[in-house]
Amino acid sequence: MIWVPHFRQQKLLQAEEAGVRRQTNLELYGERLAILEKELQDEMLDKTEFDALKKELEINLLQDMKQEGDDSLDVEIKPKSALWPAFMTICLLAISGYLYQQLGAYNELANPPQANNPHQGMDPAQIMSQRVQMMEAKVQAQPDDSQAWFSLGHAYVSANQYDKAVAAFDKVMALVGTHAELLGPKATALYYKAGQQITPDIQVIIDQSLALDPQDPSTLLLVGMDAFFTANYNKAIEAWQMILDSDRNDVDRTALMNAIESAKMRMGETADTMPNDTDHNGVAVVNAKTLAIEVTISEELADKVSATDTIFIFARATQGPKVPLAAMKISAANLPTTITLDDSTSMSGDLTLSSAKEVEVIAVLSKNGSVKPQAGDLKGTIDTIAVGGSATLTLDTLVQ
Repeated sequence: MIWVPHFRQQKLLQAEEAGVRRQTNLELYGERLAILEKELQDEMLDKTEFDALKKELEINLLQDMKQEGDDSLDVEIKPKSALWPAFMTICLLAISGYLYQQLGAYNELANPPQANNPHQGMDPAQIMSQRVQMMEAKVQAQPDDSQAWFSLGHAYVSANQYDKAVAAFDKVMALVGTHAELLGPKATALYYKAGQQITPDIQVIIDQSLALDPQDPSTLLLVGMDAFFTANYNKAIEAWQMILDSDRNDVDRTALMNAIESAKMRMGETADTMPNDTDHNGVAVVNAKTLAIEVTISEELADKVSATDTIFIFARATQGPKVPLAAMKISAANLPTTITLDDSTSMSGDLTLSSAKEVEVIAVLSKNGSVKPQAGDLKGTIDTIAVGGSATLTLDTLVQ
């Protein structure tokens, strides 16, 4: 950028005849015309575009010729000194070196991002499949490890393998006995298997769990979630509030408070019943690391939605690895609905929603239960949203 123009200028100044420019213009015209003809031959241009571009080249050639004719050939042009490009070169090298020291990522040469993030380049289904395989290998090696079976059961739920999840939770109860903290996850797996409906059999398990522990978080979360989806917001708030009142340390209190807030908003409560922005213990803090997303369907595609369809919503950072930071699955029968994404819905322990400033949110309405969009599925996207904000995501694209 610095020296090539300098030497090119020196070379041009050595030209003895004014016809050099004219010859150069003609050669450039010929080269550009040849390129246009080749693009026309390759059908990259149609005849109309070719004629227009060719005419433009001819006009430019005439203007260049006229300008050369008007230029005085008697003006003596002194060659410029090499001091100025030399000074610019030194400045460029100095600035580049300084910026590389301050902003360069040269340390990653020995420790590339791929080594820190084994899930890079994988979609959510692939990540979950890998985790399930690892957990299955662990329980095969240690078949009496109740905690490993418990974790595998939750992984099966996330992977939509509900029968296997129920079998895993039954295995845990066979090892350690029947407890509310095991009945709740089992009821949740059966709930999803039944298309997010509480059947009489599921209700029996819920009642059994609450009889053992009236404040069991997993069971109350299920009760609250189902009540929220069926617009019974008072029941949802009551269930979630019971978890908060239990003072347990193994629950995400921020997510529960945000869920209660969403239920209250759905009930149409006035703003004075909610914490205001000046309350540092209120909504402003709760929402700082969460996303409230209202999921809707466009009117044009509403007839393509079935109550048995499943919707996957996940958020991923706009910069860096395209790994989902948070994800959730809901039934299409509940549209429109508002969901909350936070660290409790994280799919990767080392990457969380709260670690990002801005994310993109993608929703896929699946006809066959697959996270990966397939022909006939519906899709919607929010290109950019700041973590802590809220927005409406509309399923408005039919996957071909």
